[in-house]
Amino acid sequence: MGGKIVPLASLSPGMVASIIEVRGGYGIQRKLHIMGIMPGKKVRLVSVQPMRGPVTIETNGRQISLGRGMAARILVEVIE
Repeated sequence: MGGKIVPLASLSPGMVASIIEVRGGYGIQRKLHIMGIMPGKKVRLVSVQPMRGPVTIETNGRQISLGRGMAARILVEVIE
């Protein structure tokens, strides 16, 4: 694709990206996998709450809120 690879937490609302890698141990990878967040999936950033609040993404037709620390462990390639 050739897009820029950045942490999910650094996207702006409305941006669409493809998940490239989930950094972390087995526990975090398993938790995210259960939520449908895994390499190859497309996600759209819905909102970023102020004051280091959660990040809301949309994937597989549903919205999921993640803490900023968890969102920073997900590397994505920007599509649009």
